[in-house]
Parts: sequence; structure tokens; C-alpha cells
Amino acid sequence: MPGPARAGVLVYASDRDRLERFYCEVAGMRRLHADEHVAVLESDDLQLVLHRIPPHIAADIVVTSPPQRREDVAMKFFLTVPDLAIAAERIAALGGALFDERWQGPGFTVCNAMDAEGNVFQVRAFDP
Repeated sequence: MPGPARAGVLVYASDRDRLERFYCEVAGMRRLHADEHVAVLESDDLQLVLHRIPPHIAADIVVTSPPQRREDVAMKFFLTVPDLAIAAERIAALGGALFDERWQGPGFTVCNAMDAEGNVFQVRAFDP
């Protein structure tokens, strides 16, 4: 994805470094840029901006282990992975979870997952 992205997703993070590792390993993303406030990750399909929650606000946020599912939000993004079973293993190893319910789309299978802070997103894999 050369140059600034035309679209992407911004996720607020209590532990930005942990979420950066999570999305790099689960979605095959790479770091494009980072400073004290944001880490910009990208793949061929998506640019993801992880914005560090300021310490005075993050101090009041509790991320449990395992994290509690936070799905009462108006938007949810999706990532495409080569294989749902492999993604489930990586997600679990990094502190998240892939949920059991599956839906079929035209040529792909979808399920919900959560990252290491409980943010819910969808994972898609193309059918063979």
C-alpha cells in the first residue's frame, strides 16, 4: 500500500505494544510507522492505526485475563486470514479468542473474534 492509506481502522489501545504484536501475528501486518502515540500497521488489504490511550485514562481501564468481550459498539472491522483453525491458535496464544459460531458468505466463512483487550472483530477465510 504505497503512500498514505485512503481508508483504514483506528483502535484505541491500553497496551498498544501488545495489540501491535497481536495484529502483526494474526493478520500478517507490518509496522509502517510508530511514535509515542500511535503505531500504524498495514497489510495489502488494510491500514490499522493503534492509538495509545493516555496514561491518565488507561489507569482506569481494566483489561482482564482473559479479556472480557466488548461488543457493544457500533462498528466492527474484519480481517481475512488463510485458515480459521490456524488463526484460532494464534489468536488464543496472543491472549484473544476466536468464537465458535460460523457464517457462510459467498465463497468464504466468517466468525467473530476478540483481541487481547476484548475488542471484537471478524475473521474471514476464503473457502477452498
